[in-house]
Amino acid sequence: MDKQELIDCHERIKPFIHNTPVLTSRLIDEMAGAHLFFKCENFQRMGAFKMRGAANAIIQLTDEQKKNGVVTHSSGNFAQALSLSAQSLGVKAYIVMPRSAPQVKKEAVRGYGGFLIECEPTLAAREHESERIVNEHGATFIHPSNDDHVILGQGTACKELLELHPNIDYVIAPVGGGGLIAGSALSAHYFGNHCKTIGGEPFEVDDAYRSLQSGKIETNTTTDTIADGLKTQLGDRNFPVIQKHVKEIVRVSEEEIIASMRLIWERLKIVCEPSSAVALAAVFKRKGVLSNKKVGIIISGGNVDLERLPF
Repeated sequence: MDKQELIDCHERIKPFIHNTPVLTSRLIDEMAGAHLFFKCENFQRMGAFKMRGAANAIIQLTDEQKKNGVVTHSSGNFAQALSLSAQSLGVKAYIVMPRSAPQVKKEAVRGYGGFLIECEPTLAAREHESERIVNEHGATFIHPSNDDHVILGQGTACKELLELHPNIDYVIAPVGGGGLIAGSALSAHYFGNHCKTIGGEPFEVDDAYRSLQSGKIETNTTTDTIADGLKTQLGDRNFPVIQKHVKEIVRVSEEEIIASMRLIWERLKIVCEPSSAVALAAVFKRKGVLSNKKVGIIISGGNVDLERLPF
């Protein structure tokens, strides 16, 4: 995945996405001891950065593939992104979601025209249902994060941030399946000025942190985190990019995630989901390294269940 591919991808998806705003907060800067630039993908269509990768992946399909539809499995945001992207492009979307996914996200999938199939909250169950739909309907499976077209699409958020603020020293993004962090790292490498990429990850699902330590993709035995968007694990398409271009992954506690989420709500006056707050929590964890640096933070999404706020 090279620089030109990122440029082409961005041009391809521009009619289907928003160039989201970048916000700042003097008070949060003082608390962090750094100059922070929040790229607000909570204002993206369907409320998260995943619209970018979903749109790019569907646009790249052949006419025959588009006719048979697309399928994915997702706990929420990619489900909505694929549904809305497919609807925008006149393609049917089959969405496999765990029964435990937030109700607000299930309703959003239906609202965007996605055909919802619920399953047990295990990766095996999600994969089994997705495979069944591929076999029965001829739909094309699009992975939420382990897909080159998706990774490139997700990287365009960081590209837009760097076009606005080209001298950012660090970009920090949350790490779940690895699509956003891999795409952001590619954009930081190709479009930044010696810009480094750091990932933020909950202690409760620290497979990416452990994968960088061991050199192979690790798995999680539990996924007990409030950051519901980060429960998936790395794939063989994004892990090599992460190994090459991500400086480090910083782990944060559930308490630190909630405190950072509350701070974003209070000081930036925006709705962000817990997964987004992981990146800011990582900034506070690395205050020494980031002192007086310009730091871009990807606010990944704002699809939060208001009935289940942690504060």
